[in-house]
Amino acid sequence: MRLPLRRGLSGREEAFVVSASNAAAHEALQGWPTALGGAAALFGPAGSGKSHLARLWAERVGALPFHGMEVALADPLELESRPLLLDAAQTVDDETLFHLLNLAQAPGGSLLLVSRDPPGSWPVELPDLKSRLNGLLVLGIQPPDDAVLAAMFRARFAERSLQPADDVIDYLIRRVDRSADSVERIVDLLDQAHAPVTRVLARKVLDESGDLFAPE
Repeated sequence: MRLPLRRGLSGREEAFVVSASNAAAHEALQGWPTALGGAAALFGPAGSGKSHLARLWAERVGALPFHGMEVALADPLELESRPLLLDAAQTVDDETLFHLLNLAQAPGGSLLLVSRDPPGSWPVELPDLKSRLNGLLVLGIQPPDDAVLAAMFRARFAERSLQPADDVIDYLIRRVDRSADSVERIVDLLDQAHAPVTRVLARKVLDESGDLFAPE
């Protein structure tokens, strides 16, 4: 079964915020791949921005993006001699991963693997694949720091045409779980309140949301 080329890769268009939590990975991807191609791995916890950074890389180099096992359904001819992005890479079977790594060594090929955990910890069984994964360029992203969380909040508030009071974002970033999902949930709850977004409202929403968020 042939899988057509995926479109709409950009997702949300807000700028990627470079901070201490992601600067090393961001800088490394600016100059990768080289003319020699090859493969690299980008890992980090859920909501850390790794998929966003990977999409920006894919846009820059013209990579064909896939998520998990959908890559196994792709037309093999569409995978040759071009950059590829594979998110949720740890969910792909050994044979498919090994084939993709081989393609990345061909002229014009490169492969960026994205996952929560570093590739050396994936439960692969093929000895040759384990050796290949251990030899990859590995880039890590930490959970979002204050600068990244604040940018996430500003973007989510703007999407909903909400104008929080000046102290609300600083209040929230000290209390919510450090992930994009947490930011999305708290902004959704604040929007549902249909009231001015003040620190008082933010505290009320956090109190009512229970263990979704970090305690004060």
